[in-house]
Amino acid sequence: MIRRFEVSDTDKVMDIWLKANIKAHDFIPAGYWKGNYDPVKNMLPDATVFVYADNNEIKGFIGLKEHYIAGIFIDTNNQSKGMGKELLDYVKKHNTELFLRVYKKNVRAVKFYLREDFSVLKEQVDENTGEVELVMRWVK
Repeated sequence: MIRRFEVSDTDKVMDIWLKANIKAHDFIPAGYWKGNYDPVKNMLPDATVFVYADNNEIKGFIGLKEHYIAGIFIDTNNQSKGMGKELLDYVKKHNTELFLRVYKKNVRAVKFYLREDFSVLKEQVDENTGEVELVMRWVK
């Protein structure tokens, strides 16, 4: 079941966010993600967040700022089970255009977005990490 984020979901969502980022971005020191934990946590109430819950247990979430996907994060024990695609399909139903940025070295995520009909608009360097990222776009 996909539903809107509630404030009571914060701790679980942030736990997923941290662990998934560290796992997916092993080319970035874990301290970077730990250092951004509180700022991201403080931004959650201002973003549009949908959680994927199974028997009331949150397994993943997607965060949006208007048409920009800030990220899709799935619990590390539940990845590759279709939850990320379900979350993405859910927001595609309510948008005609979506954008995102993904690290080029995160090959698994890049392949996922290409498979889901996103196209690469450009490459750029993330000033915070020095890593190359792809700016991608999906159009209905």
